[in-house]
Amino acid sequence: MTTQDPKELLKKKHEMDEQKRQFTNFARSVSEHGEVEAGQEFSNDRLSDDQNRMKSVENRQD
Repeated sequence: MTTQDPKELLKKKHEMDEQKRQFTNFARSVSEHGEVEAGQEFSNDRLSDDQNRMKSVENRQD
């Protein structure tokens, strides 16, 4: 992305967001019927919370 045109950058961002959304939907549909290891049912939620907590701690140190 060498262009600095805000409209072009926004257009590219929307295209990338759409690709991410499509991939997420695909991944969810593929793994929908898969088995989850014990204790991993909510791991995505925990990781997100831990990352936010750690970032808060890091911000307080600055």
